[in-house]
Amino acid sequence: MNDGVSSQTASPPHPPQPNGGTEFLDLEGKSATDDGRLVADAELREKVESSGSQTPAPRTRKQAVSGNIQYFALCFSFFLLGWNDGSVGPLLPRIQGVYGVSYIVVSLFFILSCVGSVCGALMNVWITDKLGFGKVLVLGAALQIITYSVQSAGPPFACFITFNIANGISSALQISQGNGFVGSLTYSKATKMGIIHAAYGLGAFASPFVATRFSHMNRWSFHYLTSLGLAVCNTFIQTIVFRFRDHNTCLLEGGEYVHPVAEGKETGKFKQIMTHKAVHFLGFFIMIYMGVEVTIGGWIVTYIIDERHGGPKSGYISSGFFGGLTLGRVVLLPISKWLGEHRVFYIYALLSLALEFVIWFVPSLIGNAITVSIIGLLLGPMFPIAMNRAARILPPWILTGAVGWIGGFGTCGSALVPFITGAIAQRYGIKSLHPVYVLFLLVHESQKVTY
Repeated sequence: MNDGVSSQTASPPHPPQPNGGTEFLDLEGKSATDDGRLVADAELREKVESSGSQTPAPRTRKQAVSGNIQYFALCFSFFLLGWNDGSVGPLLPRIQGVYGVSYIVVSLFFILSCVGSVCGALMNVWITDKLGFGKVLVLGAALQIITYSVQSAGPPFACFITFNIANGISSALQISQGNGFVGSLTYSKATKMGIIHAAYGLGAFASPFVATRFSHMNRWSFHYLTSLGLAVCNTFIQTIVFRFRDHNTCLLEGGEYVHPVAEGKETGKFKQIMTHKAVHFLGFFIMIYMGVEVTIGGWIVTYIIDERHGGPKSGYISSGFFGGLTLGRVVLLPISKWLGEHRVFYIYALLSLALEFVIWFVPSLIGNAITVSIIGLLLGPMFPIAMNRAARILPPWILTGAVGWIGGFGTCGSALVPFITGAIAQRYGIKSLHPVYVLFLLVHESQKVTY
């Protein structure tokens, strides 16, 4: 391994083997285990974590501090990703008014983000192998600076939405690197996966408060100056924490277990990812999930204004949805473990579906606002649970690339489904939000059977 890590580096903790021994990992990537042993080790580590047992070979204090700093740096990255998505809903009616565009035209804002996400997902595997984890993470953060610099000036509509391609690439790269890194952790992986996605929800919860205020100002595009400041901070944080180093070097600094690459598996990662059925099942699942999430978080403000005659503060309803999303990813963690992850998927989705009918047929502004928040609470745990499942069933040597494709492909849903909703609303009005949402939620529910 490069980046200054020699074979004399202190050995990271290793999970126990089924026979009671310990696997000693050569830092050159060699391992005495075969593929079957690797799968058994992964399952054993998951059992240790889920049971709450003490992880073997505890880290030194310095390693624990370094690992926590890395983790919180990634949480800030996800906070900004949530901030970006959460600001769309309150600004969407103002963007329509300023540029004089229809529902379907303003929905191109989502479609170009989708194009960027696909590009980011496809290039992630190749660029990560070429540049390494730290450099790709900083590159993704820097692309946000470019996007917000242009959008804060309030340029012509074509220019304003075109730079969403760069924003989509940025999101795909940061989502893939963050999920892949947390999915590789040994210590409290499932809990940390929930918390990092709660950080996303926190960003999406906070941004509508700011975006709603700016949406009523003459200089509405100055909202993106706030986003620009956060993007600069994010790029600086990722640079000084990870220092352009590769994935395994960062894991070693945090005292984490470094997964060995099975012999003969070092090359052809892209082909391995694209031929693994579980990757595509999870990718489609996340695509529909993120589409449903961003659709209701983005279009609900327009719906409340047009159909429920909400006032200038309707943008705060988007905060309620993402606030519920944040709480769900933390508060519902123990309930999900107790009932079982597969079972709670059905419970949360069916309850969300029932509550959606409440919003659809009960014309109460306050009631709709509360119900939207509860739907966010129920949808919240689904993404981190899916990412934890990916970390369990996918081979470690393709995990970062595979999660990158799953997350990037999923981000397409956050653009494609809102675009479809906008296109239908153009013909039938924003009241069509609910039939479209119900349809996609039913598709999302049916996909769970596949994995």
